[in-house]
Amino acid sequence: MMQELFPNLYIEQGYPGVVLGAIVLPHGLVLIDAPFRPEDIRSWRSTLVNLGGGVDRLLINLDAHMDRTLGSRAMECTVIAHEGVVSVLRNRPSTLKAQGVETGAEWELYENLGSVRWSPPEITFTEHMKIFWNDAPIVLEYHPGPSNGAIWVNVLEHKVVFVGDAVVYPQPPFLAQANIPEWLRTLEILASPEYHDYLIISGRTGLVTQKEVEKQAQVLKDLQSRLEHLGMGAVSEATIAELARGLLDKFELDSGRANQYENRLKYGLWRYYLRHYRSSEDTEED
Repeated sequence: MMQELFPNLYIEQGYPGVVLGAIVLPHGLVLIDAPFRPEDIRSWRSTLVNLGGGVDRLLINLDAHMDRTLGSRAMECTVIAHEGVVSVLRNRPSTLKAQGVETGAEWELYENLGSVRWSPPEITFTEHMKIFWNDAPIVLEYHPGPSNGAIWVNVLEHKVVFVGDAVVYPQPPFLAQANIPEWLRTLEILASPEYHDYLIISGRTGLVTQKEVEKQAQVLKDLQSRLEHLGMGAVSEATIAELARGLLDKFELDSGRANQYENRLKYGLWRYYLRHYRSSEDTEED
């Protein structure tokens, strides 16, 4: 399901988890995220060999979510990410499923993923980074909100921007490590005239329009309002679970995904509530 958006710029939506990107340059390949199943990693690497380009490889992780970082090490290339990703990876348990809960992530639906050795990115940055592998730089930009280490990849030459989990509509968002006010400010940037003639690539659903950007913002505003209504009182996890179930009809759900997406909302809303409304509580990684 690889799609060529422009000459030498591709997206791949055929693997579970996240939407992948590949930019073919004379110096080498710049890759956006990685598959997480071993067989998909082998398939993707084989596909990349046939794309041509130079011999070097850079892999960019758009954030630290396990769906997009499980396969990073197996891609066997230099990894770039925001500095916020480093601490997340270093604190991860070495055994999958160690957290003992279902977060609504994609990787949780699959067995036999093998052992994982987490490896922090070799190159990190704080606010901006430019890759000069041709005449027009590829710009990496820090855009917090979905998570502390969330970034965009702006391909200036073609006006294509990879925004990761900033826009996941019509799926429910991942909230456990989110900051909704920051996320809304990020979406305001994406909705500005600067990006009206861009192709926007969601890390979950592929090409999205400004309409999806607007709907994503509406979902987040509604969630924030509901959480603020709960306030600082003694809210139980059962209350949050009931809220999550009531929110499912706001999303365009595949019938086979209802349980997964309910888990995503339950886990994310509960962790978000603990972090932002009960700050003394311990938190966990998304």
